[in-house]
Amino acid sequence: MNHTPLVSIGQGDFRRDYHPEDLGMKATPVDSLNLRFLIREPADVYHARSAEHLTSHALSEFRRCPLLYRKREMGLVPERDTTAYMIGRAAHTLILEGRERYAREYAVGGPINPKTGQPFGSQTKAFAEWAAQQSKPVLSDTHAALVEQMAAAVAEHPVARDMLRSGVAEGVGRCRYREHACQARIDWIANDPQVGIVDLKTADDLDGFEFALRALGYVHQLAFYRTLAAVACGHVLPVHVVAAEKREPFRCGVWQIAPAVLDQAQAQNDEAMDELRRCRNSGSWFTRFEELRVVDRL
Repeated sequence: MNHTPLVSIGQGDFRRDYHPEDLGMKATPVDSLNLRFLIREPADVYHARSAEHLTSHALSEFRRCPLLYRKREMGLVPERDTTAYMIGRAAHTLILEGRERYAREYAVGGPINPKTGQPFGSQTKAFAEWAAQQSKPVLSDTHAALVEQMAAAVAEHPVARDMLRSGVAEGVGRCRYREHACQARIDWIANDPQVGIVDLKTADDLDGFEFALRALGYVHQLAFYRTLAAVACGHVLPVHVVAAEKREPFRCGVWQIAPAVLDQAQAQNDEAMDELRRCRNSGSWFTRFEELRVVDRL
């Protein structure tokens, strides 16, 4: 048995350690996962509850800068919402939840310029006025075409297509872990336990995507998801990433994150969660740049 627990719940005499072997990695694997532990709720409900639950995004921000985490928590630094983020969300909706949900969630197109017979550009006053009248986010024809290209790339990739064949999209998991109320909205959990968690990313360039996985904290995010799912469903799930390019040639790639790498990331998550609790108790929120640093290599 692996003597390093994946999950530890409770303190002192009430502590219980869960090892991968305890949470589903058994000699006789299940044929299909029971996904009833996942909660189905609108995105705005989930985000509203982020005020009382720790998320992977918030933990990532804390690891980077506790002071920024605290300011964000207090509402002093608003979250950015850019066109790129909206395009990414739209791609998630179309690829993972289907065209019917996509059509309900997004307006596509815009007003037509009577002089040219073509749509007004997304930066024009006419387009802005039309968009303001819609009851949902608006994608210009150009942005909608980009979303369609990414969706087609995923649908044409044999491995990605099979992974996304049967499962639950945007399911929410909540649990208490290391004295924190935690939540995660997971892109996809497949019914097939050999597929497990699938995270969808959009990327400018797949050639540098493996670097981005590490640099942008994606591995820590997925380790967080894996741990919450283990607590909720009793199985340590495999973790995969599907990435689609946002520009030509619109390639799609699939990666599996090795369990040992996820173990390392979760150990760092655990350290950060313990540090977050200490910051709350002490009221000390630092930047991680308080000490002198030395540049000792080119």
